Amino acid sequence: MTTNHKVSRLKIGDDGLDLEWSDGHMSHYESKYLRINCSCAECVEEWTNRPLLDPATVEANIRIEDHIPVGKYAIQFLWSDTHYTGIYPFELLRKLCPCDECKANAKS
Repeated sequence: MTTNHKVSRLKIGDDGLDLEWSDGHMSHYESKYLRINCSCAECVEEWTNRPLLDPATVEANIRIEDHIPVGKYAIQFLWSDTHYTGIYPFELLRKLCPCDECKANAKS
């Protein structure tokens, strides 16, 4: 079942991205983690869903330089490695939340 996750607040910092969700949940994403999970056609083969981006090629100090809202459903990030084609739907960001609570919910 798809839920309708909405972002209430977004903060980009040197250490990554902080999101506050409309249900009060807080998520922190390290920049490298988000960059590695980009699902655009440059990073993931569109027919097979095979990753094209080698995580080892993503610099440890990669940063989010800026962001662009995509409608009311996603965010596009502009990365310090000049990558900018990935769109991160809120549903994906919530699914990628690395907190213990979300990891436990994903397993159940």
